[in-house]
Amino acid sequence: MRGPLAPAGVPIARSRAASFDEIATAVVARLDRRLGDALTNVQFLVRDVPDLDGWDRDWVPLGSGTPAEGGVPPRVVLYRRPIETRADGTLALRRLVFEVLVEQVADALGVDPADVDPRYHGEED
Repeated sequence: MRGPLAPAGVPIARSRAASFDEIATAVVARLDRRLGDALTNVQFLVRDVPDLDGWDRDWVPLGSGTPAEGGVPPRVVLYRRPIETRADGTLALRRLVFEVLVEQVADALGVDPADVDPRYHGEED
């Protein structure tokens, strides 16, 4: 038997990457409603994995945020596979995407993560 196992349009038919993009887009839209014009020029990207050439740490980044510099707009990148690996289920994935996006937007804009979204709690000690 050849062909799709599930009909198009049902959640199970979407790829993991498409589901991740949908979650990330929803979080960015929520932050955009909160921050308004502050995110106008920010570029948001999703990459499967980070480039670890020259990386000398024993952990893998979940995202990166770089401020505007030399005419290049601020940029926020999420690394899909490392985030998915750390999330146990859809709710955990949504929460982790939210946390990473808030942290990286804060880095890109040079503000505190709590200023990006007051629901951000960061790592617990």
